[in-house]
Amino acid sequence: MPDEVSSHPTRRTVVGGGLAVGAAVAAGPYLSETSAEGAPAAGAMRRLSLTVNGERLKLAVDPRSSLLDTLRDEVGVTGPKKGCNQGACGACTVLLDGQRVLSCLTFAVLHDGQEVTTVEGIADGDRLHPVQQAFMDHDAFQCGFCTSGQIMSAVALLEEEPGIAKDRIPEAMSGNLCRCAAYCNIRDAITSASATMAKGR
Repeated sequence: MPDEVSSHPTRRTVVGGGLAVGAAVAAGPYLSETSAEGAPAAGAMRRLSLTVNGERLKLAVDPRSSLLDTLRDEVGVTGPKKGCNQGACGACTVLLDGQRVLSCLTFAVLHDGQEVTTVEGIADGDRLHPVQQAFMDHDAFQCGFCTSGQIMSAVALLEEEPGIAKDRIPEAMSGNLCRCAAYCNIRDAITSASATMAKGR
């Protein structure tokens, strides 16, 4: 007889749901200027300033626009990918003031004046970031769709936990899914990048 499917929520669904609800509550004042039909009222666009990969930008955005959509559609930065658009896959991971965030789960208008770093902004000129180089050296990707999110999450992880133990990497990277299942190579790449970065500290 097959096991019954558990009705208990997983950690991923609880965290994802909590983030989505929290973002909606925080953005409430920005979303209030709508018509009776729910469409944006005339002049409802919001102005904000973002520093994206070191470049200060002045933007006018729909208050309902996610940070991910703003980066891709308004700024033209396409490294962060729209995978599930529900905060479950991690393909949209960027750094916000140095902290990794799921850009599909937060509204752009909540981050006026903040600094966003995407995979396009971590190299030093023509010199790749150690995590980028390690992903190439260890073939830590196949189709490549999730790779930018994996890299950005790994960059933040190695700042949070320099010298992280290899057996802790899967848990620490559990918010980033690879549908091609290149997990062993991703783990090896992060371990290698950790050693490289430790030498430079």
